[in-house]
Amino acid sequence: MSYYIDEEKVSLDNLQKRIEETDLVPSRIFLLEKIDEQFLKLKEYGFFALNDLRKGLKNKKDIPMLSKETGINYDYLVLLRREIESYFPKACQLSSFDWFPQKDVAKLETLGYKNSVLLFEALSSSEEKTEIINDYGFEPEFIESIHNLLDLTRIQWVSPNFARMLVAAGYTNVRMISMADADELCSKLDKMNKDNKYFKGKIGLRDIKRLVKAASYVS
Repeated sequence: MSYYIDEEKVSLDNLQKRIEETDLVPSRIFLLEKIDEQFLKLKEYGFFALNDLRKGLKNKKDIPMLSKETGINYDYLVLLRREIESYFPKACQLSSFDWFPQKDVAKLETLGYKNSVLLFEALSSSEEKTEIINDYGFEPEFIESIHNLLDLTRIQWVSPNFARMLVAAGYTNVRMISMADADELCSKLDKMNKDNKYFKGKIGLRDIKRLVKAASYVS
């Protein structure tokens, strides 16, 4: 199983729908402006799937020319690029899961599983997961625990520490988050944070609703 969404299977129509259904942060509301017109121009230019568009926007230096050729505002394309890239969380170093025994984390890194993407994709194969446990002497509970956390970091905005809090609240995988009642999840997380001080600040219901929606795209 891949850590990331299959961008080849996400059409421009799917992408537009995702943006329209997302409770966008204020800085990205501009993406909704004349969105039908903007996406029609993208399709007329030859972008039909997310992977095509992502490649076209990858190099920021190419965006001025793309803006000129498509007739789409430069700022709109820059913002669209940011939104798209947020769907592909950066790989986390295993060392960021610093509450686990560091000898076990270091051992995984020595074996070549240096970040969240590499280890998640390895553990998603039942055969490779069994080999890692049996051949290298890891406790099954440790491997299962870190696998659950890695799954959760696939969700937009979820850091290792926030994934830890989700697991502590009883939500151990992406599917559980995607099916969660946002009010209930928010309440549990808020209590968990107050009791254990995972981070400063209050858990907002609006952000949890965004989290549940984001999880639906990778479940």
